[in-house]
Amino acid sequence: MKPKVFIATSIPAEVEKYIGEHCRYIKWEGEESISREDLLRILAENTDIEGLMLTFHKIDRELLELIPNVRVISNVSVGYDNFDIELMKEKGIIGTHTPYVLDETVADTTFALMLAASRRIVELDRYVKAGKWKKGSDKLFCGYDVHGTVLGIIGMGRIGEAVARRAKLGFNMDVLYNSRSPKPDVEAKLGIEYRPLEELLKESDFVVLLTPLTPETEQLMGEREFSLMKETAVFVNISRGKTVNEKALIKALEEGKIYAAGLDVFEQEPIDVNNPLLKMENVVTVPHIGSSTAKTHNAMFALAAKNLVAACTREKPPSVVKELAHLLEV
Repeated sequence: MKPKVFIATSIPAEVEKYIGEHCRYIKWEGEESISREDLLRILAENTDIEGLMLTFHKIDRELLELIPNVRVISNVSVGYDNFDIELMKEKGIIGTHTPYVLDETVADTTFALMLAASRRIVELDRYVKAGKWKKGSDKLFCGYDVHGTVLGIIGMGRIGEAVARRAKLGFNMDVLYNSRSPKPDVEAKLGIEYRPLEELLKESDFVVLLTPLTPETEQLMGEREFSLMKETAVFVNISRGKTVNEKALIKALEEGKIYAAGLDVFEQEPIDVNNPLLKMENVVTVPHIGSSTAKTHNAMFALAAKNLVAACTREKPPSVVKELAHLLEV
């Protein structure tokens, strides 16, 4: 009998067909994203599930105890901070994700936020549409250049490399980076320079945060870090919301410690409608859409499906999270 899986997210028809060729499946049919409550309810009604495909929902003891036969959790995301890694190790559950396929798209989004925040694109779009554009008001429109400036990247992984390449080749920027350790091969390949975090913050005109969310990176950017940045600097976060102390960011923006911010992620998602960030003209906010193009989403779902099917049919998934890779040897 084919293994049974639950698809807890909307997926392209061709991906659903592929899963159906290898697995029995049930699928979330709601128009909105599945809630935690509905997810747990459906799992409680289908305790024989061997595979689960989802995005962002927390994988914890409460959830896993509902599906004792589960072999794999397939995340439709490059990040997997929603996984309780130690618990999954304990239970021998494989966790997979979707790296590589979204790197270039997220790098595009990074530059979209840099340009929009520095050139005040969203603010001035509203200005024009509100009928406020008058002759002689040109001085109101000044922003800051992106080309020829200094970019500081915190977290030099695959996406960081894609951002650095665009910065060097497309915008003639000097690129600094910070990561857990220097990467001489990347420096030689891209012509970038390593800096300790404090120096990077002081020197950069744009600071882009690209680290995964880990205990070490949670609230990595706080009041002290923002105080080190230039008053003309733009901060962009496209990693995870909890890598930033949001109150400290709001304070830095309100007090003019930094010029502007472009944010794809937030401490609370969806963001609270009363969050001060939503009222600031110098903040560009988008709803966690770093990888959101049709082509990239299709590629992510296709990879997540391959991960799901492979694990459920006792084969090696293409993209197992590194902390759980040893389970394939058991």
